[in-house]
Amino acid sequence: MVYNISMRVLFYAAKSFDRDSFDAISDQYPDIEIDYTNSELEPRSAKMAEGYDAVCAFVSANVGAKTLSALAKLGVKIVLMRCAGYDNVDTKKAKELGITIKIVPHYSPEAVAELAMGLALAANRRLCKSYNRVRDNNFNIDGLCGVNLSRKTAGIIGTGKIGTAMCCICMGFGMRIIAYDTHKNPLLEKLVEYVSLDELYKRSDLISLHCPLTEETRHMIDIEAIKKMRDGVILVNTSRGALINTTDLIKGIKMGKFHGVGLDVYEEEADDIYYDHSNSILPNPATSRLLDYPNVVMTSHQGFYTKEALYAIAETTLQNATDAINGLRNENDVA
Repeated sequence: MVYNISMRVLFYAAKSFDRDSFDAISDQYPDIEIDYTNSELEPRSAKMAEGYDAVCAFVSANVGAKTLSALAKLGVKIVLMRCAGYDNVDTKKAKELGITIKIVPHYSPEAVAELAMGLALAANRRLCKSYNRVRDNNFNIDGLCGVNLSRKTAGIIGTGKIGTAMCCICMGFGMRIIAYDTHKNPLLEKLVEYVSLDELYKRSDLISLHCPLTEETRHMIDIEAIKKMRDGVILVNTSRGALINTTDLIKGIKMGKFHGVGLDVYEEEADDIYYDHSNSILPNPATSRLLDYPNVVMTSHQGFYTKEALYAIAETTLQNATDAINGLRNENDVA
């Protein structure tokens, strides 16, 4: 049977796991043809989209005004973001140019929340340091002492689907849960105590960030917020790097404020994530400084990286494309 292709999509910054997950279900969407490129979407590479109806990009892409203008000149009308965050997208310019932006708002909340708790545990119990010692036949446990999470207080900032999943995990550890959000989640109101940000900072033994990056939340964790926190707090960020002011975080670490810090995201990460820099100097010096501290555990923006989440991302992205073909708008449209 021969199908007529209704949409040609250029898939930017394609990794092997992207190809595998999208190709696995591409037969279910015969109207969509996908070509992959390793190049990241930015103003110069936008010209590669000539002849395509849509592009697919990730959170690390530059989907600003210049990129969108270049795409518009080529007749590209749709940008499929295969991620939940879109702070890297100029939605105002997209609307001005008549370009539709679709995102994947929900893929696997549990995937991100489970990594958040994994980072908290690794930072708390110094698992990376312990692992490296044992690999060197060093079974000395000096400097590896952690704290019990049971009966401690977890402060969850942002109680959407991921924040809710994190609340459930913390409950399983026997923790008391306090939370902050501009909109209370009715599913959690009887289970957690909503408090102000200042109170959350003061009372929490573990603080986990699960909120979007906006002008209001950018650098919400700065030196003033850090000073309000308990000594020995564990801070985890699996949401957006710029929620934390990195310079101030380093000051807080040097002050001895944190028992542990777990980061899956960090400022200016676009030049670092998904690339091998083992034979070069990291382009972001702040990242290098964070890696020097023994109580900091960092991963490479892999909260989404489970089989279930990859499948959900592929399925939602291709359904978004199908809806775009049919002129349908839904909750996934942000422009």
